[in-house]
Amino acid sequence: MARYSSLVKPASPELLHLKVVRTERLSAHWMRITFGEGDIARFRPMGFDQWFRLFLPLGGDEGLERIPAKANKIFGYLKYLRIPEGVRPVMRNYTVRAYRAAGPSGGAEIDVDFVLHGSGPTAGPASRWAQAATPGESVVIIDEGLGFNPDRGVDRVVLVADETGAPAVAGVCASLPSTATGVAIIEAPSADDVLPFPAPSGIEVRWIVREPEAKPGSAALAALRALSLPDAPFHAFIVGEQSLPTAARRYLVGERGVDKSAVSFVGYWRVGASSPTPKSHTPVTEESHG
Repeated sequence: MARYSSLVKPASPELLHLKVVRTERLSAHWMRITFGEGDIARFRPMGFDQWFRLFLPLGGDEGLERIPAKANKIFGYLKYLRIPEGVRPVMRNYTVRAYRAAGPSGGAEIDVDFVLHGSGPTAGPASRWAQAATPGESVVIIDEGLGFNPDRGVDRVVLVADETGAPAVAGVCASLPSTATGVAIIEAPSADDVLPFPAPSGIEVRWIVREPEAKPGSAALAALRALSLPDAPFHAFIVGEQSLPTAARRYLVGERGVDKSAVSFVGYWRVGASSPTPKSHTPVTEESHG
C-alpha cells in the first residue's frame, strides 16, 4: 500500500545549509527550533504542509559537507550511506510549522516543531539533538514539497492527525482561505501537548488526548469514525503513524463512499520502524515527522 498520495513537488529540491537561530520548549513533548541564515534566501515557501529532509550533524559539521546533492533520491541516498558512521548526518523528515520572510534574526526564518520521543538514552537521535540544540548550529535541508494537494479542494476539509501531524494540520489551516469550513481532529499524547493554532472560523479544531498506553493514531481514528462528515465534496487529509492514514483512508473510501481522489494521506512513521529511505519518498521512522 502506498504510504503517500500524490505529492506536490517543490520548486527547488536543492541542498540548503541553514543555522539554528532560536529554540523554544513548547511543552513536555514539543520543541520548536527556528532555522535561518546560510542559504535561507533560496528557500521557497509553499504553505500548507510543506516538508523537507533534515540532516543533523550528530558527528560534526564535516558530515554536512559530504551530503550528496540528491540524497533524497535512491542513488544519492546510496552515496549518503557511504559516508562513514560517526560522520554521516542523521536524516529525518519534518514539516515547516511557519515561515517568515523577515524575522528577528534579520532574514527569512522557518519554525520546525519537533516531537520529543523518550528522554535520555531512550530518546531518538533527532529528539536528543532538538533538546540540546543551540543557536549557531548547522543543518542541511532538502525541500520535498506538499503532501496536502490543494487542487483536491481547500473550501471544505476534514483534517486528521496524531501529534506528528499537528504541525502539518496547523500549516494547512494557516493556508486555507478564510471562508473554508470543516473539521480538524488532532490527537495529543497529553493535555499539556495541546497547542492551539489559528484556523479559519469555519474550521472546528478538536484536540483529543489519547490514553497513555494507546497506540498513536487510535484516538484520532475513533473520532473520525464517530464524525458526522460534511457534505461532499470535501478534501480529507490524514497524516501520522502509518496505521492512521491507512485505516482512515480505507474507512472513508470503503465505508463512507468518499471518492479516493478526494483523500490526501501521508504515513509519517511506523511504530518500531528504523530510519527512512527515499526509495518511494516515504518517511517512516520512529521520530520522522514533526
